[in-house]
Amino acid sequence: MTIANPAPALIAAPPLGRRVWRVVRLNLVNKWTVIWIPAMIMFFIGLVNWLIWWIIWAATSPADRADAMDGTQWSGGAFYIFVYMLVVGIQVITGTFPFALGYSTTRRDFALGSGLTFLMLAAGYAVGFTLLSAIEEWTNGWGLGGHLFTSVYFDGESLGGRLFTVFATMLFFFAVGAFSAALFMRWRMNGILAAGAVFILLVVGAIALITLTQSWPAVGDWFAANGPLGVSAWLLLPTAVAAIAGYAVLGRATPRS
Repeated sequence: MTIANPAPALIAAPPLGRRVWRVVRLNLVNKWTVIWIPAMIMFFIGLVNWLIWWIIWAATSPADRADAMDGTQWSGGAFYIFVYMLVVGIQVITGTFPFALGYSTTRRDFALGSGLTFLMLAAGYAVGFTLLSAIEEWTNGWGLGGHLFTSVYFDGESLGGRLFTVFATMLFFFAVGAFSAALFMRWRMNGILAAGAVFILLVVGAIALITLTQSWPAVGDWFAANGPLGVSAWLLLPTAVAAIAGYAVLGRATPRS
């Protein structure tokens, strides 16, 4: 008498947390791209700024050095790290999304894992940025009275305020980069061009509206009243919109070679 083999037991899917963490690990496989290279370039930018400060300090009389170095408050050198986060957001989608789908990762798990990756990177870089700003203050601008991490965009706030400002701003650039990459994955270059055209028209329309209604003083007052901390808090709104829109677009995206 032949006994039929029992049906194989169904293999339970890993829990959501484990699936999301797998995506995080996938996104962080190339640590040079997301961690070490931006840190090294930021160090180089800091070194170049210090050399420029030293030249100004050495070429200025002691009585005028304070005024000369005060102009470094408007330095935009630290802005590089935020632009690089936009590039990382693009790389995560275009580089790991097709690979993740090849390993049967769902689009929802990939979106959650990538979002967690962005949160972790933004938090890590915000902590590092804030610590460097504290060291810059403690050393009186690295010994020369310069400003890189305590420029006017971050100075005047507590360490907690700087931490939030950098964190929220980085999340914004991550979301914009990921949304741009999702558009490319869904509609290729046509999607990027169309989105760019719509964005430019919106910006021109906003400028025209503000100009025709003579509202530029009100715009300046709004920025002055909110300050860097308030403006970065408002950035969370377009960040959320970009994240939701990117997820919606990615849900219909098909990786193509």
